[in-house]
Amino acid sequence: MEMHQIRYFLALCETLNFTRAAERCNVAQPTLTAAIKNLEQELGGPLFHRERKRSHLTELGRLVLPHFERIDLSTEAVRADAIDFASLAKASLRLGVMCTIGPSQLIGLIRGLSADVPALDLRLTEAPGDNLVERLMAGELDIAFVGLPQYPERLDARPLYDERYVIAFAKDHRFEAMNVVPFKELDDEAYLSRVNCEHPQHLDRLGVPRIADSNIRFQSEREDWIQAMISAGMGCAVIPEYMALAPGIATRILVDPDVSRTISLVTVAGRRFSPAAQLFVRHAQRLGDRQQPDDAAMSLS
Repeated sequence: MEMHQIRYFLALCETLNFTRAAERCNVAQPTLTAAIKNLEQELGGPLFHRERKRSHLTELGRLVLPHFERIDLSTEAVRADAIDFASLAKASLRLGVMCTIGPSQLIGLIRGLSADVPALDLRLTEAPGDNLVERLMAGELDIAFVGLPQYPERLDARPLYDERYVIAFAKDHRFEAMNVVPFKELDDEAYLSRVNCEHPQHLDRLGVPRIADSNIRFQSEREDWIQAMISAGMGCAVIPEYMALAPGIATRILVDPDVSRTISLVTVAGRRFSPAAQLFVRHAQRLGDRQQPDDAAMSLS
């Protein structure tokens, strides 16, 4: 059966007259009559008792009526949702954010999208970069903010901004007296290792030898625990420049070498965007266009 047959059947149920039902459906009466006959043949029996001026539902017609009404309501709901989706009246966005990326440089993008799409349903997933890449390719995410040095060929990476690596330490640490901190100064320092930190792999991929031999005192995936220990003076840690910091923590840029990473908006090449994702990409592209490259830093994009 086809949707137009169901529509003709429901119109005929309301009017109980073939001529008026055809007029309501904007078709010729023979067209409607033929469609009803085809539907009756498919269902195996008559749906209407035909009389000269007025028709009546048969027992089979009464049996199928509630089912066809539900189909019609569901179809209208689908059509309404599709219209809302296209007009952004309803929109969802599955956004991945690399767990080492701080919100300060990106929250404006999300705020701008929320202003354009007041009913936005934003679902944010935080995970390491490689995990987000896998989820993107599996279709579990629409877009992700990632800061890896390279990506699979299936992905498009639009650079947004660069950020340097800094050393984070408690105030009154000896690093506070320095304008910048050379990597070699980390030799024998009490070090707090952030398990999801990617900077050692970045250095390896650049061919830069391990510069410092720090004394690792503690390792954790939890940024709040690492920062609490930094504040307590239990050690220092390498973190991205724009990561949100707990009170009592100071930072200095790491040099010799100068190392930065590029934060990119990453999508699957060729995959069709939803209207909300299209709008978000346009917002992000404007941020990327404003980004000025820093030739003094070693970019890892």
